[in-house]
Amino acid sequence: MTAVRPPFTTLRGCFVQLQPLSSAALPELHRAIAHRAVFESGYGGGLAALRTNADAFITWARDYFQWESLPYVVRLLGGINDGDLVGTTTLGDLDLVNESAQLGWTAYDPRVWGTAVNTECKLLLLTEAFRNDFGRITIQADSINTRSREAIEGIGATFEGVLRRNRVRADGSWRDTAMYSILVNEWPDVRARLQARVGAYPSRSITYRSVRRDDPAR
Repeated sequence: MTAVRPPFTTLRGCFVQLQPLSSAALPELHRAIAHRAVFESGYGGGLAALRTNADAFITWARDYFQWESLPYVVRLLGGINDGDLVGTTTLGDLDLVNESAQLGWTAYDPRVWGTAVNTECKLLLLTEAFRNDFGRITIQADSINTRSREAIEGIGATFEGVLRRNRVRADGSWRDTAMYSILVNEWPDVRARLQARVGAYPSRSITYRSVRRDDPAR
């Protein structure tokens, strides 16, 4: 069976909704993720890719995102921060014949790190992928990005190995890429784990965590 390209529509959960990314949302996305803490672990190619100026960030983003795939912005649902844009994620590298795709290009405002945001985003996108007959979803991270790798392992993805000298970083150095995947036969167990983690979140809406005052994010 060949996979089907998922409809590019808003995906709604309990804590977040994923909306199709558009150029109009890039100024909000700049405010959410254009921070040293986000890029220094490897996002976007590393710290050298960080553009704190809004216009420079928008120019960079237009080249960086997989616009031909399914890029989303992440907005909060409920609570005093309802509607706030807090990140981005993409279902990309769509290979319908081989029933594979990559879940990536993911970054969040540091104020929502450690909340239910990432877990529910993964649950929404993986549900959409497997509903449309994908059989293999990959998730990648710079091998030195400990935070991302722990998050990927935490949702139940299987570590496949490291691709050495796989991609050039923004500063010209070469990164090793840690590869993970989730197969369709593994999805029921992964889905149950994700649902349990979302259900265990101690609040009915997302509360921002504090960010150090010396963080360029604020």
